[in-house]
Amino acid sequence: MATAYTRGFSGTPKPLEFEGWGAAGRKLQCIDCHAAGEPARVVIGGLPDVSGATMAEKRLRMMQPDLDAFRRLLLLEPRGYPCQNANFVLPPTGKSTAAFGVVIAEQGHVYPAMSGHNMMCVATTLLETGMVPMVEPLTTFDLETPAGLVGIQAQCREGKAIEITLRNVPSFCRPEDMDVEIDVPELGPVKLDIAYGGMFYAIVDAKKLDLELLPHNGRRICRLGEMIKVACREQHPVNHPEFDYPGCDILVFTDLQRKDQGKMLGKNAVVMSNGRLSWDNPDSWTGMIDRSPCGTGTCAVMAQLHARGGLELSEEFVHESILGTHFVGELLEEVTIGPTSAPVHAVVPRISGRAWITQRCEIVCDPSDPFPQGYTIGDIWSANE
Repeated sequence: MATAYTRGFSGTPKPLEFEGWGAAGRKLQCIDCHAAGEPARVVIGGLPDVSGATMAEKRLRMMQPDLDAFRRLLLLEPRGYPCQNANFVLPPTGKSTAAFGVVIAEQGHVYPAMSGHNMMCVATTLLETGMVPMVEPLTTFDLETPAGLVGIQAQCREGKAIEITLRNVPSFCRPEDMDVEIDVPELGPVKLDIAYGGMFYAIVDAKKLDLELLPHNGRRICRLGEMIKVACREQHPVNHPEFDYPGCDILVFTDLQRKDQGKMLGKNAVVMSNGRLSWDNPDSWTGMIDRSPCGTGTCAVMAQLHARGGLELSEEFVHESILGTHFVGELLEEVTIGPTSAPVHAVVPRISGRAWITQRCEIVCDPSDPFPQGYTIGDIWSANE
């Protein structure tokens, strides 16, 4: 067999760590979970070594075609479905204080820098499998993500993680990314904000589109959300001030934001991609809805509300999903990130929720399997996946 090579991060060619499933196949040890309704598959064994000096570099390495085969195997049919997510649990890097590192993977070759519901599922998996020793009533540890260290506080009882609280990376909504007007084909002008909470979110008021965030409106929510998001990415591209992470890569519709008994309440529906939108193919104008209130989406919305003067530090924010489940967040402090020549004012968010283990499984790919990287069909997937 010819040796395949890719270019390493130092600029030196190096052999690929993974060159196919091999004569004996490969088995991945997985724990399936959901957090507030949104699924996640946590891979705790069976991966090859993944090169990279940081988790951000390991993310880039996992995105290359040979290792992206794992994402496709886990998330596409016949082993996955559109709303599934994957989390690759890896050793921490360098001098990191983290218990483990995590690279997150979603549909459409999206590898988020951070994901709240996924980290809740990872933390629950690590605790309930004993990979991180559980201390009742409170266990604390860090996870290393491509976006940076995420602090975990887990309320534990009788061997179960009953609440996971994440101290997220700094989130922000810059003045130049507020009140952006986007021209969306067949829809016209749409005004939105863009905020970062671990991913870059286009934030759209659902009422301005006469859109009710209810399950039976799912198809319309997905269609409008994917169209607005792609148009936003094309017309108003953004990037992180400290590392290369272009956006926007996801969208959140917001609704029913109000103050009630000293708390800020709101409802949302986050639209994610499950393929590639092409403006000349209307069948591809679709996506999928996050079943949970969305962790990084909640952080982005809190950053946006704070930038607009609608959410104070330490004020509780209860965020409701399209299913009626909730994450609870608050902003801990204001910080400044980015270069001194162009500082960005940001906030440090904290969010809480719960995840449940739904399945312990071993994912197998036999060498004779005709679908080692999965497949999609246009009945439930984007026509351009």
